[in-house]
Amino acid sequence: PTAPEKTSLWDLLEGEVSQQHVLTYMEDAVSQLLESRDDISQYGIARFFTEYFNSVRQGTHILFREFNFVQATPHNRASFLRTFWRCFRTVGKNGDLLTAKEYHCLLQLLCPDFPMELTQKAARIVLMDDAVDCLMSFSDFLFALQIQFYYSEFIESVAAIYQELLTGKNPNTVIVPTSSSGQHRSRQTLSECSQLDGVEAPAFYQCLESLCDRSKYSCPPSAIVKEVLSSVQRLTFYGFLMALAKHHGINRALGALPDKADLLLDPHMDQELEKLVAQVSGLSLSNSNPASGDATNVPSRPSLRLSSPWRPLLHRRKMDAESDGSTEETDSSEN
Repeated sequence: PTAPEKTSLWDLLEGEVSQQHVLTYMEDAVSQLLESRDDISQYGIARFFTEYFNSVRQGTHILFREFNFVQATPHNRASFLRTFWRCFRTVGKNGDLLTAKEYHCLLQLLCPDFPMELTQKAARIVLMDDAVDCLMSFSDFLFALQIQFYYSEFIESVAAIYQELLTGKNPNTVIVPTSSSGQHRSRQTLSECSQLDGVEAPAFYQCLESLCDRSKYSCPPSAIVKEVLSSVQRLTFYGFLMALAKHHGINRALGALPDKADLLLDPHMDQELEKLVAQVSGLSLSNSNPASGDATNVPSRPSLRLSSPWRPLLHRRKMDAESDGSTEETDSSEN
């Protein structure tokens, strides 16, 4: 590529991805290029990379990807949270209450191997470690998921510190979990040993301040942590997480979700949904009139499927092919 093309490519990532994670996307782009090289031949390599990094900038690159990739970078995590909100905010708009298992099914529509354990941990924040099969509002679960998913390593370290304080010990080192099994055991022990009155907030804050300074993972802004802990004398682990989840500063710091007052508003998505509904309605009408349907709808569909060469859209092509049959079946049953 020429020099201007190189500049425009890196401009796509400016402000969205930190320099330390650029290599992650370069490796993933090359991997997808190799896997889809037969399909890329009709687009060209230059267009493929432009499409890929444009999708990274827009946050659509995480759709239908494996969980290891979705959680690989802070930008990926924020993109996934924003996509989940935009896709399923109608759940909150309709006032529906769902269980953790039902929310997990929605998460798996975007990330098929999204772990159930992570969904349950988010539910425990909402329900204060009560039974996780209770109903939850969309906004409560979403803000809890934001904390649990984006700051997952931080939360596991906080759980270990809280346990040390609860048993009368003063943790002198930052504890960073190294495996999912270790994370599960630390949270289980915490649930079994936690007390209603929790720990002293000043001592808790001193430990968390040291954690934020030394941790290699993403941590909430120290000012927010200080504000939450300075407002009480004692608090429990889940009380701390719930306070973080409800704090408006978290949304502004991450930039993934709007404030709670605007959570159900998304004019751009509403317009897109209206267009989609109009297209589906037109397709349904054309199916009932074969003479006009073949002439008007068939040419437009290939252009939609060929709009991007990278793998997640290839997944969508397969889903489109599968959904064609189900759509016709639904229409015929209604008619």
